[in-house]
This record gives sequence, structure tokens and C-alpha cells, in this order.
Amino acid sequence: MTNNSNPSPHVTAVSGRQFSAFPAAIQALLVNDAAEILLLSSPRRRSHPNEWQVISGGLDANESILEGAIREAHEEAGAGIEIRPLGVVHAQTFTYDVKIPYMHSVHYLFHFLGGEVVPGDDMADSEVRWWRLDELASSDIVYHPSTSYWHLERAIQLWKIWSPNPPNLNCLQNLDLK
Repeated sequence: MTNNSNPSPHVTAVSGRQFSAFPAAIQALLVNDAAEILLLSSPRRRSHPNEWQVISGGLDANESILEGAIREAHEEAGAGIEIRPLGVVHAQTFTYDVKIPYMHSVHYLFHFLGGEVVPGDDMADSEVRWWRLDELASSDIVYHPSTSYWHLERAIQLWKIWSPNPPNLNCLQNLDLK
């Protein structure tokens, strides 16, 4: 009998070492040339309407972290947007529910290069806004649990460092980003 609260491990063919097999969430943080970060607020959220969040979703099977973050960005912010990956802002583990006690979550930073933001997928009909950090700090908005001011502040700090001289992710990910 399988214990649903603890997924089966992956076992390597070479050494037989067991690795965890846990679900993963992706948060895509998009920052534009004005050092503003994109947040969405979905009127369809059943439990918490009027919450603001970054792009967020689950990592699909057989997908790298970067591939999942790019896919989620295009699904939730629009297929026509242009983004450049910069790197990971933060990674954490949290309890999703009783069947998923260990959800891995990765916050990935992108430089937004252009295109029209048109919310889609589960964020269709969302309100969209680009926020400056000073606006966020002085506002009383409610953040979705996947988003915090700390993550947004850190994303802007790293964007200022990485956007002028982005890493060459093609060699790191073996991924064609065209």
C-alpha cells in the first residue's frame, strides 16, 4: 500500500541512490525597464479575491525549472510577451495540503522586454499592474501566499545586478531560448 502523503522516490540506475519525488511550483517574476514588477489579481479566486501575486503554477513532468517558468509566464501573461531569463531569486519548501506535505517552490526572475500582457490560463480576466517597490511598500494590498514583499524586493535587487549583464543560460540549461 502506498502512502499518499509521501511520494515514491526516484532511484538511480548507477548507484541505486533514492532521490525525493515531490511536486514543484514555479513563480515567474517579471521586471520591466522601469524596475517595476508585474502583479496580477484574479477576480475568479474563490478563496481570496483581490489578492495580488506574481505568475505562478506547477512544474510539469519532464520539464526543467527554466522551461516551466517560461511556459507559466507565457500562459499567464500572454504568448506574445518577450522575456529574458536572469536566474533564481529564491527556493523554498512548503506544505501544499495533506497529500503534498513537501512542495518545492522556485522563484525565477525574468527581464520583461516587451509585448502586450494578456492574462490567460487560470489567470484570465485578472487585473494586471506594474508596481514600483515604493508603491508596494506604501500600499495595503493583500499578497497571495505565493508572493511576498521580500520576494519582490529581492527580485528588483537582483534585476539591477543581472539585467545589464545576464548569464548565458543556454550553456547551463542545454536549452534553446529562441
